[in-house]
Amino acid sequence: QVQLVESGGGLVQAGGSLRLSCVASGRTLSAYNMGWFRQAPGKDREFVAAISWSGEITYYGDSVKGRFTISRDHAQNTVYLQMNSLKPEDTANYYCAARLRIKGLPTTTTQDYWGQGTQVTVSS
Repeated sequence: QVQLVESGGGLVQAGGSLRLSCVASGRTLSAYNMGWFRQAPGKDREFVAAISWSGEITYYGDSVKGRFTISRDHAQNTVYLQMNSLKPEDTANYYCAARLRIKGLPTTTTQDYWGQGTQVTVSS
């Protein structure tokens, strides 16, 4: 069993930056591909970014390419999401997810574990 705990959310002005963290306990994350997703009120959950178990391959949603960076630290058993040039439309609850690496990347409908989320609010 893996427990994922996100942190780092908050209120920031448009153009600002935040760094989200997702800390795992229970098992090492090195066996998992990881992803970040977000969900705004009244909207479907949306893919933000994903990273392979090795950290060598990353993927981004079109709306965040060039602004967000996903990374991982195996020693800290943590995955990060650096968010720069934030926009009001980035406002959402952000979740991290883990999927066993042999199964592929986590998606909005396929993952092994979800965190509880951290709220990001971007004011205009």
